[in-house]
Amino acid sequence: MARPPLPLGTMGEIRYYPTSKGYRAVTYYRDYDGITRQVGRTGRTKPAAGNRLKEACRDRGRTDAAAEITRDTTVKALAEEWFSEVALAVQMGDRSPGTGRAYRDRLDNQVLPAFGALRLREVTVSRTDLLIKRVRESNGVSIAKTTRTVLSGMFGLAVRHDAMPANPVRETATLPSAGKSPHRTLTLAEVWDLRAKLGADQPAVDWELPDLVDVMLSTGLRIGEATAITWEAVDLEKGTVEVRGTVIRVKGQGLQIKLKPKSRAGWRIVVLPKWAVAMLKRRKDSMPANQWGAVFTSPLGHLRDPSNTQADLRDVFSRIGYGDITSHTFRRTVATLMDEAGLSARAAADQLGHAKVSMTQDHYFGRGIAQTGAARVLESVSQSETEEDVSRA
Repeated sequence: MARPPLPLGTMGEIRYYPTSKGYRAVTYYRDYDGITRQVGRTGRTKPAAGNRLKEACRDRGRTDAAAEITRDTTVKALAEEWFSEVALAVQMGDRSPGTGRAYRDRLDNQVLPAFGALRLREVTVSRTDLLIKRVRESNGVSIAKTTRTVLSGMFGLAVRHDAMPANPVRETATLPSAGKSPHRTLTLAEVWDLRAKLGADQPAVDWELPDLVDVMLSTGLRIGEATAITWEAVDLEKGTVEVRGTVIRVKGQGLQIKLKPKSRAGWRIVVLPKWAVAMLKRRKDSMPANQWGAVFTSPLGHLRDPSNTQADLRDVFSRIGYGDITSHTFRRTVATLMDEAGLSARAAADQLGHAKVSMTQDHYFGRGIAQTGAARVLESVSQSETEEDVSRA
């Protein structure tokens, strides 16, 4: 009867041979490609040679560890292997750096402290469900949902390596909604009032927030998309702006313009109302050039950080009596004004860069100029602009 092969990643019996300088320890090791190879190491004594050989086989297994996840793999090792795939996706632009940071935080703060030392064979549905429930109780529904996503991704990788029979996260209890309050939108009268108060608030003017708010109100752009607009993407003659990317912060590299919107539908060219074109013309004539060609920069002339700008907006909004809104309120306001004007949901999705109106439209690239009718509807936002200002634009 033929001798059974060594299990993958294991060594056979060690044999020792004397040499002129001591001993040589030799064994057979079955690599993760299924091939059994002879491995040898030397030492002054038998124990020294044997220990060096054992270390070599151990390190040989570590080299192949990424290719083999087993039931005896620790959750910590699995987590690092899974996150290396996430990090690569971030590097390739397939995932946002914000997503990468959120997943890393959940690993370090929730998953690894509770599960890191467990072997995959020790992970059960009940343990997984209990961890998610505890995270919900201590950190809230939002953090619990992200933790659940991280666990599902990790254990999905283990299932693909045949290290787990099924993904235990699938059988855990469904998390409830975070219970968000109804979405806030602005009426047209509130928009007029907000713009007037912003223009009269000196700190807001110093931070150039009125113009940034006008761009978001006239287009429905996300704050990261608005801060990423470059003059190259603006056509003042046609009155359009092309949404090409978003400003992100990359760890160790600082702020960058990521030349890829949030979704494939995020790339779009939108028509501006005339009052917004007039504002951009005035801005282009008055602002100094910068290395990115960005329309909006920080007070020091750097790329504008969306997070810091959000904080500035919160301060100003609270001061002028609009403490219950954020920059995202402007996107909902644009959609609401379009809906009240009788424009279609498809038109609103094109204007805002939403991907999922239907499956076909979700996978459609390059819609071109989005003639949604928003520019005509949003002309009413500029109550204070005179007809002479509009004609000059």
